[in-house]
Amino acid sequence: MDIENFIREALHKPNDYIGYHVGRELAELHPDKAIIEGRTSYFDLNAFVRDGRCSVVEQKSVFHHVTMDWEGSGRKLKQEIQNSWLNVLWKGQLLDVVFITWVEGYYTRRHHWIVADDRQTAECFFDAVCEWNCEVRGEILVFQDGYFEKDQQLLDSIKQTTFDNLVLPPTLKQQIQDDFQRFFNSREVYEQYGIPWKRGAIFIGPPGNGKTHTLKALINQLDKPCIYVRGFGAEEEIAALFIRARMVTPCLIVLEDLDSMVTNKNRAFFLNELDGFRSTSGIVVLATTNHPEKLDTAILERPSRFDRKYYFDLPAEAERLAYLEKWNQELQPELRMTGAGAAAAVIATEGFSFAYLKELVVSSMVQWISSDGNVSMDDVISGQTELLHSQMNTKKEKKKRQNQ
Repeated sequence: MDIENFIREALHKPNDYIGYHVGRELAELHPDKAIIEGRTSYFDLNAFVRDGRCSVVEQKSVFHHVTMDWEGSGRKLKQEIQNSWLNVLWKGQLLDVVFITWVEGYYTRRHHWIVADDRQTAECFFDAVCEWNCEVRGEILVFQDGYFEKDQQLLDSIKQTTFDNLVLPPTLKQQIQDDFQRFFNSREVYEQYGIPWKRGAIFIGPPGNGKTHTLKALINQLDKPCIYVRGFGAEEEIAALFIRARMVTPCLIVLEDLDSMVTNKNRAFFLNELDGFRSTSGIVVLATTNHPEKLDTAILERPSRFDRKYYFDLPAEAERLAYLEKWNQELQPELRMTGAGAAAAVIATEGFSFAYLKELVVSSMVQWISSDGNVSMDDVISGQTELLHSQMNTKKEKKKRQNQ
């Protein structure tokens, strides 16, 4: 087979024959070389090259199929090799790397082949690329539907979130910080007494009361490798998640809205990963739920799985006052409430979550600007509070009718 048509000819073969075909043809083209095949997503050659770990030259006689993904305004286009033949220079060794991608049913398969002078060189290069990509170096790994990616925007958001700008009952805020810092500082004690060095915690409460903010502040403070899970379904995806976590321990796994992720189909497998035979030493699983009643008691009640539960209730008067005062201090003088106005707002906002308090402040600012500043902020806050109460009551009535 001529090298110019190598990839095209391979892609014309049946899916279950492509791997064998490529391996055999490479062996015929390079009878004196060592060839190994892989198909792991950890073999991200692009990232390895960007970090200066090796250099790559395209094989000019082969057409290179590369796709570009747009991931949002202000972010770099993401390039991904689909089908290509590359010449790689690594530690003074010249290797060939072939990528071939095809679709099987609903899944995309991408295999790679490494051609080197000897098997040890090929295996060492394979291992070096995968090991480097597996490391989490001050980044946030996002896991969704079986795939991992590093999310710089999420990392930036977390780095800006601290406990200093979080309003919670002081006891709860301090307890959360102390519990996890003490856990990560106590590995030797756990091991000395034969106690599994792992932790599961779940934040429980209605939406808008600080669970996500607390998660981000905790991740920022602990400064440990973190895998943020946006979703999983099949057992294979759950297995991949915990395999990766075991590679980067000690680490955090974050599962927001746990009740929407764990289903009847994957519950048993998920629970087995949490406390089955495989080690979870050094893994902290942080979960949140707005609907604890939807969680199976095997998740919520068994201590070895989520042995810490933190309740995020609607803010009491003290927290509502602290929240409104915090906002007040950050506003320009003409937009601020008076002391009496803030006190009245605290009383009037009973039943508001932090999310509704934020909406109250923001909508009041917009309303004040629309009135050209001819109405006091105290009066604007009072009117917007009544409006939001009305909206909340409407939502409650609608939900009540839906549940009947």
